Amino acid sequence: MASANVIPAWRAHSFLVGVFLIWLAIGSPLALLDEQLLTAHMVQHLLLMTIAPALILMGAPVVPMLHGVPQPFVPSVVGPFLRWPIVQLIGRVLSQPGVCWAAAAAALVGWHIPAVFSFALQSEGWHVVEHASFLAAGFLFWWPVIQPWPSVPVWPRWSILLYLFAATLPCDILSAYLSFCDRVVYPAYLSAPRVLGLSALEDQECAGALMWTCVTFIFLLPAAQITLQLLAPNSEVRILGKIGMGAASSESSGPQSEV
Repeated sequence: MASANVIPAWRAHSFLVGVFLIWLAIGSPLALLDEQLLTAHMVQHLLLMTIAPALILMGAPVVPMLHGVPQPFVPSVVGPFLRWPIVQLIGRVLSQPGVCWAAAAAALVGWHIPAVFSFALQSEGWHVVEHASFLAAGFLFWWPVIQPWPSVPVWPRWSILLYLFAATLPCDILSAYLSFCDRVVYPAYLSAPRVLGLSALEDQECAGALMWTCVTFIFLLPAAQITLQLLAPNSEVRILGKIGMGAASSESSGPQSEV
């Protein structure tokens, strides 16, 4: 049985908050506003793609999962599976920062093309696929930034600053277009019930501004943390950064030795 002290409390809290935010996006009354307010859709997008995956990965979910399964199962099944060449190849490809960035950009831009956006609104099944792709793209995007166990850095740490900056570009372009466009981009919202007294164009401007400011601020947090690590490699800042952004050695030693 795993010791209760193996997983720090803050990691457990981070994981649980991330799971709660996923429910908030797709299972709470917020989901009912998705077809009435573009701003509500944007909140869903931010929760599923930007905030919840980061919190869940900061919780290092693989570690408690390995401690939670029957111990004989880890070396006999999990270990051989993870060492399977095909699984390792897929893992190497999906952990490449370029692939992670492209997946997030494709999900963001692709689902906000007006024709695709309207199709997803009209189809319950494709609406679920949209949410799932946002969440999956979010996990891929944050993987090279947070580097939870058992991830291995692929690029130098300083390159993640460029990675985060490049990630703001498609968000900035889309949010600027929504904020400054003089027409309603998604016609479905023209006939939707007006909520909060906002017109369809005002709702669109609010959604664009929300995306612009939130994504910039959220990406700035890990960028500042990484910058402090790079500028003060031998100080307490690096220690805090390793705790916050990487997998703690005490967490990885147990499951890794078992696998």
